Amino acid sequence: MRGLPTRVISFPAMDLLSSLASAGSDLNGALRMILGRFKAQIGTIHILQDDGMLHLAAHTPGIPEPVLEASRVIPIGKGIAGLAVERKAPINMCNLQTDTSGDARPGAQRTGAMGSLCVPILRGEEAVGALGVATLGERTFEQVEVDLLLEAGRLLAKQLPDSKSQPVT
Repeated sequence: MRGLPTRVISFPAMDLLSSLASAGSDLNGALRMILGRFKAQIGTIHILQDDGMLHLAAHTPGIPEPVLEASRVIPIGKGIAGLAVERKAPINMCNLQTDTSGDARPGAQRTGAMGSLCVPILRGEEAVGALGVATLGERTFEQVEVDLLLEAGRLLAKQLPDSKSQPVT
């Protein structure tokens, strides 16, 4: 049909989405699958809780303890995850180490990550968390990758119990 937008999802992307749909509530397993697909070394999942804050629900091993401590609870609007939720939009950075936008906090820079993509986890139009991946080398994620990570976040949102997350409206 003429005029209808189409979205092409590659077979590896469909495999990822299919695997995520069957992962259930295993957020660490889901994060490992996502990192493998994106060839990323660092990742986090934050879930919005009843207190209105983002709480760390899953992360990769090797994140320095001071960074983990600072990211266990994040206010909406602070740091990359908080901004992705507040804006309901992806935050895509080629190099966290040299970022001058003010979006990257010093804690994020202490991970040693460079290329970074964080998307809101959306349930419908409501943000209920944040999903972030990062690489140890410079990288700007392409739009198709941004779209895939957003879709992965939507699938994760379906796995989250309603009572544990408070959407941002």
